[in-house]
Amino acid sequence: MEVRDIPIDEITVSEFNTRKDLSAGIEDSSIDDVAASIREKGLLNPIIVRTGFSGKYELIAGQRRLLACKKLGMKSIAALIRSDVDDADATAISLIENVHRAEMNPMDKARAFAALRDRYTGDTARVSKETGIGVATIKKYLALLSLPDAIQQRVSTSDGPARIGTLSTLARTFTDPKDMLEAYDKTAGFTQDIQTQILKATGGDISRIDELVEQAQEGAFDTRMCHGLAGKLMCEYIPEELAGSVIHLVEEWKKQRAEPVNVKEAAKRVRL
Repeated sequence: MEVRDIPIDEITVSEFNTRKDLSAGIEDSSIDDVAASIREKGLLNPIIVRTGFSGKYELIAGQRRLLACKKLGMKSIAALIRSDVDDADATAISLIENVHRAEMNPMDKARAFAALRDRYTGDTARVSKETGIGVATIKKYLALLSLPDAIQQRVSTSDGPARIGTLSTLARTFTDPKDMLEAYDKTAGFTQDIQTQILKATGGDISRIDELVEQAQEGAFDTRMCHGLAGKLMCEYIPEELAGSVIHLVEEWKKQRAEPVNVKEAAKRVRL
């Protein structure tokens, strides 16, 4: 491996570059922002390329930096040149370069994880080892690929881990794309936690969605932990009519323990 300046017009974007949606992440930094930074401070991190069969270089990671340098009219760019990279390694390197960044579209991450899984013959644990991303997280992203296009197109870089978790639950709960769309639309007004609870409660039966949404509107899924207990229940999100039951449960739990009990900590452990 070596780092040196190479002509920009001799670089092509590898098909294994995992960043496909270049508009993703503009809420964090646009190509113009990257260009302005490079103009002011220079290119701090070289792009990564591999030698191609045509004598040119294939870009593996650093597409936004490359486009920013082109925008500035630069003729060459600093690059880390890899000659020992096969297709699977190229995908892994590109994914590792981008996957921890908020500006990468979640669907690009999902497709990259799928490409690696396929190249490792379905071994998700190997994908986890190569990327440093947990198996559970990888499976959540892979589930997004089962969503209908209409929902996938709404997924953006502003969707954090909770949102990805909810969408993966949606994908795993229903098999019919029409059911996914209906559930998605009808639960859209709730928090991620409530959405997830509603989806799980359907058991995959879309006919239950209206009833569950109505229950959620009435507070049936407000099951946040208690904040404390001092004479009365301090659980802002638990329906008032259930407060007495929760206090009773805590008191009974106290009686069954021989050692002293911190009531506040006991209350935090109660869930409805």
